[in-house]
Amino acid sequence: MRHHLLICFLIFNASFLFSQGEKNIIVFGAHPDDCDIDTGGTAILLSKMGHNVKFVSLTNGDAGHYAKGGGELAKIRIAEAKEAGKRFGVEYTVLDNHDGELMPTLENRLKVIREIRKWNADVVIAPRPNDYHPDHRYTGILVQDAAYMVIVPNVAPEVPALKKNPVFLYSEDGFQKPSSFQPDIAIIIDAVFNQKIYAMSAHKSQFFEWLPWTAGNLEKVPKGEKDRLEMLANWRSKSPNEALLECAKKWYGTKAYNAKHIEGFEICEYGKQPTDEEIKRLFPMLKK
Repeated sequence: MRHHLLICFLIFNASFLFSQGEKNIIVFGAHPDDCDIDTGGTAILLSKMGHNVKFVSLTNGDAGHYAKGGGELAKIRIAEAKEAGKRFGVEYTVLDNHDGELMPTLENRLKVIREIRKWNADVVIAPRPNDYHPDHRYTGILVQDAAYMVIVPNVAPEVPALKKNPVFLYSEDGFQKPSSFQPDIAIIIDAVFNQKIYAMSAHKSQFFEWLPWTAGNLEKVPKGEKDRLEMLANWRSKSPNEALLECAKKWYGTKAYNAKHIEGFEICEYGKQPTDEEIKRLFPMLKK
């Protein structure tokens, strides 16, 4: 009997320790496919390591097409996001706000707060609030506005407040005004780049229809899947800039100089300010 109890105790503690090691990461984008572009490789790596990743699109994408729109397009984009989530190994949620009409309202702020709390997030990732697209800008503002409120019990009290403030991160962008993106964390995603491209390709209405149309290249989109994946890979294959390489060197040493694909993140000053050791616990791939 004592032997049996000892075994149960060891199993329980091993399970407890394992669960303690899991991290919860939630990523916000304005549209279905935004999270995929900005953090897809990092999400795959974290998922493969046993961590919990969730993508949230704040709009249903019902305006992003040249020939379809409204409810018909929203259904397509939600289905594409669901398939992309399977390929990334993440949970994917699409909120029912209209594409092109997102506003930083109290109602939307509360939606963001609830999503962060329900996921019990350790890390929250979102775009910076300076971008060409108003939906992108307001996604950044909404997440910023939620950064402190997620620990305030009397705000959205129907969902228990977090006991600790998560680390809030900005995903990389190329905008220079009022300030340029400054990476604090750089994740080398070479090992999962092809999987990222395959997962992104689930958003067929975007990467093979809408975006080529806006660029005037719709007639150049190949028909076969292999050629489409190659096209998408070529679009996302850009040499890491000097700032990303220097940041990656901090975490990976000289291995960073051989990296072809890096996803960068900047620490937002509104959330928890992590030490380097805390960052390594949140992103275990940086320990190598």
